[in-house]
Amino acid sequence: MPCSFSLSLPSLILSFLFIALSSSSSNQQTAKNSQPKTSLPSNMDPSETGTLFKIMETLSSDQNWRVSYPNPCKPGSSWVGIECKTGKDDLFHVSRLDFGTSPYPICQKNATFPSKLFDLPYLQSAFFFHCFTFRKTTFSFNPNRIFNSSLQQLSLRANSALIGLIPPQISSLKSLQILTLSQNRFTGEIPVEIFSLTSLVHLDLSYNLLTGIIPYQLGNLKNLVGLDLSYNLLTGSIPDTIGQMGMLQKLDLSSNSLIGSIPNSIENLNLLVFLALSNNLLKGSFPSGLSKLQSLQYFLMDDNPMFSPLPYVFGRLVKLQELRLANSGYSGAIPSTFSQISNLTTLSLQNNRLTGEIPASFGGLSHIYHLNLSRNLLNGVVPFNSSFMKRLGKNLDLSGNIGLCLDPSEAYGVKIGVSVCGSNRTFPIIKPLKKSEAYTLVCRRPFFLLSVLFVLGLYQSNVLEL
Repeated sequence: MPCSFSLSLPSLILSFLFIALSSSSSNQQTAKNSQPKTSLPSNMDPSETGTLFKIMETLSSDQNWRVSYPNPCKPGSSWVGIECKTGKDDLFHVSRLDFGTSPYPICQKNATFPSKLFDLPYLQSAFFFHCFTFRKTTFSFNPNRIFNSSLQQLSLRANSALIGLIPPQISSLKSLQILTLSQNRFTGEIPVEIFSLTSLVHLDLSYNLLTGIIPYQLGNLKNLVGLDLSYNLLTGSIPDTIGQMGMLQKLDLSSNSLIGSIPNSIENLNLLVFLALSNNLLKGSFPSGLSKLQSLQYFLMDDNPMFSPLPYVFGRLVKLQELRLANSGYSGAIPSTFSQISNLTTLSLQNNRLTGEIPASFGGLSHIYHLNLSRNLLNGVVPFNSSFMKRLGKNLDLSGNIGLCLDPSEAYGVKIGVSVCGSNRTFPIIKPLKKSEAYTLVCRRPFFLLSVLFVLGLYQSNVLEL
């Protein structure tokens, strides 16, 4: 018996719709599976993760780092003070670490410098601020490891327990561009090997206990923009090779025991903006090519036994804003060319043996806000009008020049420690005399005479009563 097969119209429509939807869903799933994966990596190389946790455990006891951050580079699960980048191997790699003060991980009291830091092959920047302050530690490298470091910036700053030598193995950090080792307790000489790091742009070894000379190999750092060796115990002269550092903009060698004179080669540093040589033992004449430093804005050279006349050449440094030459034995007149430095804001010439009058053209220094000519041998009438003197106020110090006096027409309401011309009256000075000196000079004789007159009066009165 033949089979009978019949379907209603609604059933046929539903069947066709089901087949069509199934086919569409299958096609969409196939297309989705064929698209390339774009998800971020979620893991790190296990050996790199292990090294990172060892570093964290050496430095900080803020928490259990392995438990709190099992995937330290995974977005949303890292801490403040760590940065990661994706490598060509599609894995996360640590690129930056910060330690010291909140919000960064705070270093524990027994923290020591982690030499394993240099075992992180993709690390580019590391900062340790006020980290090693209790337990003495040294800046060290693993002697059995050949480095292939990507480190570009290393900062060890304000670590009072970081002692010992700067290791010569630092030369293995070939990619280093910024090296800051300031405000620590490093001793010994500056390792010559540092000057093989030709990629360096900034080198700061200030505020340590470094001794010895400044190596002549300094000139190898031709890309250096900033050099700070201030506040150490360095001796010897400034090497002539410093003139080879043509990119230099900041040079600070202040507060050492450097001798000799400024080398003539400094004239080659035509990009130099900041030059500080204060508190050394420098003497002799200034380089003849000093006027070539047309980018110079700050020249600080207080407290050196120069014992020479002030050079006229400073008047040619038209961008100069701050000139400090105090306490250095300069003699002779103040060059009138100094008034040509139209951008000058600070001029400090105190505690020298300068003579003659203050150049009248100084009154035209419209940007000056700090002028100290105190404790010299200057004389004559102060060439400033009352508005100039009131504008500077306490930032104008002319005291200690017994030959100076104020024009009476400009003296009203002005207190700069200088006598009014034709008068013995003086105004309070910015740095007052000691009380004993003031008493001797001003008070003792008048009170003595009054006392004598009073006693004589009493005596005469008693005689008359008798």
